[in-house]
Amino acid sequence: MTLTPTVFLIVCPLALLAGFIDSIAGGGGLISLPAYYMAGLPPALASGTNKLSAMMGTSLATASYAKAGKLDLKVGIPAAIGALVCSALGAILMTSLPANVVRVMVLGCIPVAALFTLRGRKRSAVPVARTPEATRWIALAIGCGIGFYDGLIGPGTGTFLILLFLQVFAMEEVLASGTAKLVNLASNVAALASLIVTGDVLFLLGIPAGLCSMLGAALGSRLTIRRGGKFVRGMMLVVLGLLLAKMLVDMVG
Repeated sequence: MTLTPTVFLIVCPLALLAGFIDSIAGGGGLISLPAYYMAGLPPALASGTNKLSAMMGTSLATASYAKAGKLDLKVGIPAAIGALVCSALGAILMTSLPANVVRVMVLGCIPVAALFTLRGRKRSAVPVARTPEATRWIALAIGCGIGFYDGLIGPGTGTFLILLFLQVFAMEEVLASGTAKLVNLASNVAALASLIVTGDVLFLLGIPAGLCSMLGAALGSRLTIRRGGKFVRGMMLVVLGLLLAKMLVDMVG
């Protein structure tokens, strides 16, 4: 694929916005993956390049949350292990599917993931008493399921993780966001490794986009740790509506 200035002008600003939003509420892939489609990348190459830029942004966000003590390792480590294994399986399956099938699956998942994001992330009021072993197994199952989804589809992974951590483990909101970043990082690394092997990563685009994602993640994670991230939903609604409309127009055309 020929990289033109227009491609970078489409992808890099949206990668920055995706990194910012993802570090707060998850769901950055709802913006960054369609951005790669808008730039003209085929689905497998778009997914692989998006994993590279997302991994860079998520790494920085995870470090920021860890420094602030906002990671629940009892839940995060088992979930990350499950995501590490199953995300690679999902990515391998994604590369074997026809391009149009993957594009339609992403289109179908965008409004669903957006709905979960915009509904809010209300925390379960009453924590359930569980043994440490039960907590590990439940976290592992969550990591496996969401990791497979992340490798196969991608958009909304962080948001789904936050929702599950809030509802299943009754975490505080910022702690849930930080723990989700750890799991999402493991998932991104596994899926990225699989897609590098299959040659579906465009490094010349993914690295500049990743630097933009890191800048967005730095801004977003600091803001979340200080103030929380509920304000971002209105902005997400506007961006998602525009991107979804653009993708539908392109598909019909």
